Amino acid sequence: MEAAVRGVGLLPAFQPIVTLKDHSVIGFEALARWPSLGAVAPQDVFAHARANGDAERLDQLCIDAAIERALSTPLPSDAVLSLNCEPATVHRAGVTPGALSRAKERFQVMFEITERSLLARPRLLLQQVAALRADGFLIALDDVGAHPESSALLDVISPDVIKLDLALVQSQPDYSQAQTLSAVLAHHERTGAAILAEGIENEAHLEQALALGAELGQGFWFGAPGDADAAATGGHWSPQQPAQPRSLSPSASPFGLIAGHHRLRTARKATVVAFSKHIEAQAHHAADPPMVLAALQRAEHLTARTLGRYRDLAVRSPLVAVFAQQMPAEVGGNIRGVALQSTDPLCTEWTVVTLGPHTAAALIAREHPDTPPDTADVGRRFEFVITYDRGLVTAAAHSLLNRMV
Repeated sequence: MEAAVRGVGLLPAFQPIVTLKDHSVIGFEALARWPSLGAVAPQDVFAHARANGDAERLDQLCIDAAIERALSTPLPSDAVLSLNCEPATVHRAGVTPGALSRAKERFQVMFEITERSLLARPRLLLQQVAALRADGFLIALDDVGAHPESSALLDVISPDVIKLDLALVQSQPDYSQAQTLSAVLAHHERTGAAILAEGIENEAHLEQALALGAELGQGFWFGAPGDADAAATGGHWSPQQPAQPRSLSPSASPFGLIAGHHRLRTARKATVVAFSKHIEAQAHHAADPPMVLAALQRAEHLTARTLGRYRDLAVRSPLVAVFAQQMPAEVGGNIRGVALQSTDPLCTEWTVVTLGPHTAAALIAREHPDTPPDTADVGRRFEFVITYDRGLVTAAAHSLLNRMV
């Protein structure tokens, strides 16, 4: 296993990607394989690498090997070459090492963000997506439906291609799967992102894929992983460019997004807290649980009652995070705490963001600059906006997620 993690015996295989309209092959997904390991599955190699801190190195080895093998084939210049990558690996914008640079010149290179631990390190995930996009690569979100994080992050990542997990294609959807599919179709309607169905192995699966809105497909029905056959590649696919989240600097705060763009209201703290509870209640009753991100200035504002509400939310939500000065990382009840530096502009704000497949709401407030420092807590005033603009809510969520290591 150690040798496999170092790339020994690695042999990339390529599975066709087709258009479901006419079954023409538009490209291939590169899959890591170790034939010499026999019954040991590729996912076991990756699990071993992650357990020993070698995931990023193995990820790069697999990408390099796939590119080199693809470049050695006579694949046409407009073919899609889809490469898998871990969500927390690093790709630096503007830096395209030799093989990747050559692949970019020849193919439509698409990076598939795998579903493993999407929200484990949000800042690295967002940095990776931004860097890949800056370098002109397509982005796919893989195995959507396997984990709730993938649906919650659709707006934040805004992929060019949404890849449906094979469980959604190979069976009639139950309630939770119908929730996922509804989220995917809603995002497709908003952005035009392409839907790709995995695991198509027979005519019934193909029928289901078409019913789910897929325009692209993969599976044994079209071809098993093997060599990239240039003779089979005859189609061309041009992705529609989905609308991207607003560009933000890493230090941007949610209030900075609304300053000068929205009519600000002013209210005392009690009113702001009431609006916070209202947005939290909307998240609690949502059929598709959204992620909930709250900036409360200082850790002392996470009172026992507030903590109780957030613990209830964390039972169903894919992510509940609280940002404040002196906030411990472990808050309890699946809540993630994020400590803010005293110089962070977020320390003067009171923000609650809920973002999910069918939920987009935010209270964005900042302590009024004219409030005297010795003002009693009940007398404190805030400038604020409540918004249901999905683009603005997504940008606010992006700002907060960028603060999560």
